[in-house]
Amino acid sequence: MYRESHRIILVPKYSKRNITAASLGTEELAHMEMICAIVHQLTRNLTPEELEKSGFDKYYVDHTLALWPQAASGAPWTATYFQSKGDPITDIHEDMAAEQKARTTYDNILRLVKDPEVCEPIRFLREREIVHYQRFGESLRIVQDHLDSKNFYAINPEFDIRPRD
Repeated sequence: MYRESHRIILVPKYSKRNITAASLGTEELAHMEMICAIVHQLTRNLTPEELEKSGFDKYYVDHTLALWPQAASGAPWTATYFQSKGDPITDIHEDMAAEQKARTTYDNILRLVKDPEVCEPIRFLREREIVHYQRFGESLRIVQDHLDSKNFYAINPEFDIRPRD
C-alpha cells in the first residue's frame, strides 16, 4: 500500500479495504459537487441588495455567482492542502486528519444552519467523513501489521532498511 497525492492505492497483497484511488476520489468529488449545488441554490436568486447585505458582494464582484472553492475565511482552495511525505503511516494519518477536519466543518455548519434542505445533505456528508476516517484507520492497521518491524514510530523499514548494493 502506498499513497500518491492524497489518494490511497492498495497493493494487491493488502487489498482487504475498499479504499481505492477511483472510489474515494470519485466520492470526494461528489462531495464537492453537493456543496456547490447547495451554494448555487442558496445564491442563484439573490438581488444586488441581498448580496450587499449578506456580505457576499465582494465574492460576487470577483466571481458573479460562479462557484469558486474557498474557505469561509475567503482563502481560495489550493493543491497545497494535499500533504504527502511518501511514508504510508504519515500519509494515512494526514488523510485521517483531513477527514476529521471535514467532519468538524460539517458540525459547525449544522450548528449555524437550520434550513432542512441544507442540513440533510450536510448530515449525509458528515456521515461519509466518519466512514472515510474509519476506512483509513483500518488501512493504517493493515500497514502497521505488515511492516517488517513493529517499531514503526522510529523508522519505516519499508523505506529505511534496504539491502546495500
